[in-house]
Amino acid sequence: MLGIIWGYNWVVMKKVLEYCGPFDFAALRTFFGALCLFAVLAWMKKPLRPTALKTTLLLGLLQTSIFTALVMWALVAGGAGKTAVLTYAMPFWLLVIAWPFLGERIHGVQWLAVILAFAGLGLILEPWRAHGSLASNLIATSAGIVWAFAAVVAKKLRGRVQVDLLSLTAWQMLLGGAVLVAVTLFIPQRPLAFTPYFWGALAYNAILATGLAWLLWLYVLNRMQAGVAGLAVLAVPVIGVLSAWLEIGEQPQPLEITGMLLIGVALALLGFLGMRERRVEPELAQE
Repeated sequence: MLGIIWGYNWVVMKKVLEYCGPFDFAALRTFFGALCLFAVLAWMKKPLRPTALKTTLLLGLLQTSIFTALVMWALVAGGAGKTAVLTYAMPFWLLVIAWPFLGERIHGVQWLAVILAFAGLGLILEPWRAHGSLASNLIATSAGIVWAFAAVVAKKLRGRVQVDLLSLTAWQMLLGGAVLVAVTLFIPQRPLAFTPYFWGALAYNAILATGLAWLLWLYVLNRMQAGVAGLAVLAVPVIGVLSAWLEIGEQPQPLEITGMLLIGVALALLGFLGMRERRVEPELAQE
């Protein structure tokens, strides 16, 4: 269900751009999404007070303000499926960024994942051929890189203080959404068309893709190994590509399909390695 909600949302976000500007929708979806998360926090009777407000603000700027704006901007000219794949290459960028910022060196089979991911990105971007979608592809790739930096910030924060994942997500989304709302006041965009599809897309993003999806994600994390849960999320770009193909006719070209498959194999390999490491660590601790 989580894969379907997040995967199909790439088509929803692409189609809603017929009725609003990318940054307006980015601001609205994050602001109302944050309100849904706070409603979930109140329903679960969890504390609403933020933790480490300055770091949470930084996380909100990266993971909500910049990341969401880049994703919606990439969807203006880029395909929904391809944008989903390029964005979900985030774990590959995290592997690279974690080396200088967290001291987590790339080793062993991880290098194979790096090579496969780089090859896949090259086949999708096709830098040797000038084409109209190159700019949107680079924007989507940048969104994945920003997401990876946000993951580093979140990991450092959780290493210093104990934070609730749902509360942290709600606060960083609210703060980042507030920044987006302020920014949109100074960026000229097409007028909002308050059509039924616009309201449906906003409700889908706020209620399903944010409120319900984060509850499902926490449920999965509490009952499965993190590596297995991470592998399950790989269904998101797959469903995004298939949904875009079936609903809006985005048929990938042979090179793009090959690149997507290479990135998928690289991410699956990273997920498998992470799952195996988490399985080995408790055994070593018992010994």
